[in-house]
Amino acid sequence: MLTFLPCLTILWDVYMKTKATLELADLKTIAAAAEAEALKHGWAVSIAIVDDGGNLLWLQRLDGAAPISAHIAPAKARTSALGLRESKIYEEMINAGRMSFLSAPGLEGMLEGGVPIMKDGQCLGAVGVSGVKSSEDAQVARVGISAIGL
Repeated sequence: MLTFLPCLTILWDVYMKTKATLELADLKTIAAAAEAEALKHGWAVSIAIVDDGGNLLWLQRLDGAAPISAHIAPAKARTSALGLRESKIYEEMINAGRMSFLSAPGLEGMLEGGVPIMKDGQCLGAVGVSGVKSSEDAQVARVGISAIGL
């Protein structure tokens, strides 16, 4: 039996995958960079960060941001994380006539402004921003993500 355990250890090492996760320091860095980008342009937005399962980890609503933006930003982030792509993709599909996506379960934020946080082909989560033009929301999200080197 003792000779069998080293074999298990070798198999475990070969087949066990590891995945990076977002830590509190990452959230703070992303949020600070996104906030700085928004303030630089005078944009009142809400910024949401979710994990790879779409669970809310961070939410902040800048002064002057519409209350509804605090609902839309997490929805955009959740859609991006669960879909493993920018939420803009869903908006484009719907605009191109694929109305069936409007009934997709769990996908509420099908508007541009949700950007996945990808590392080594794995989704760690996503950033969703709401409050200004959708392309500007996405810009704020991307700047936040780039602050952690991704």
